[in-house]
Amino acid sequence: MLKLVGVTKTLGGQPVLQGVDLTIPEGKLTTIIGRSGEGKSVLLKHMIGLLHPDSGQVWVEGVEISRLHGHALNEVRKRFAMLFQGAALFDSLTVFENVAFPLREKLRMKGPDVTDRVEEKLDQVGLAGMGHKFPAELSGGMRKRTGLARALVMQPEIILFDEPTTGLDPLMAKSIHDLITSMQRKFGFTAVMVSHQIPEIFGISDYVAMLKRGKIAAMSEPAEFQQTTDPEIREFISVGGTVPLRAASPGG
Repeated sequence: MLKLVGVTKTLGGQPVLQGVDLTIPEGKLTTIIGRSGEGKSVLLKHMIGLLHPDSGQVWVEGVEISRLHGHALNEVRKRFAMLFQGAALFDSLTVFENVAFPLREKLRMKGPDVTDRVEEKLDQVGLAGMGHKFPAELSGGMRKRTGLARALVMQPEIILFDEPTTGLDPLMAKSIHDLITSMQRKFGFTAVMVSHQIPEIFGISDYVAMLKRGKIAAMSEPAEFQQTTDPEIREFISVGGTVPLRAASPGG
């Protein structure tokens, strides 16, 4: 579904990605972990074409998107949805209008078709009857659920999650992780998630990959990943992802 080959990227004169080779399995949930500043968010932005690599290739089901622009790139992006850290909701729009926005803007849907699709997604994420509220009236968890509903409403093949539980307490973070997992299992989309939630991610992911010093240092199923002999990775996961591996860079 997704494949990165030798991807490099320098930002602000600082090398961030230094030859990333990564294949994302189709229909699975892959979580990318790593020290803050290692470039995990930068990596996600390359997958959806928000950033272009300095060198290397990004493939989406046989289409090399690294040098695509305009209409050609937008056609590929129709297969994606992305849930940002802060949910990226429009404060001036209600929950319903936020979720309906991509249907109206991208698919030009109108009337009952929009209403039915939006209400279905709100119900699936536990927000039935909340469509009239504005983002300022929502808790952090409800904002995340609204963002997830908006991601799901386009029925994408691929959803990228950039730190979806940032700012939530442990119980709320678990509920969001559980919701993402259940939606992924229900609809079978390919999911890529960036997260610092160790060890929780080992219980929800099909695969775990670690970005270290600009490259993928390891990728495997969770049980195998936790048996790594790499001393830095072992230390990183043993302290919950808080141990620094190197000085932070502008990667995110």
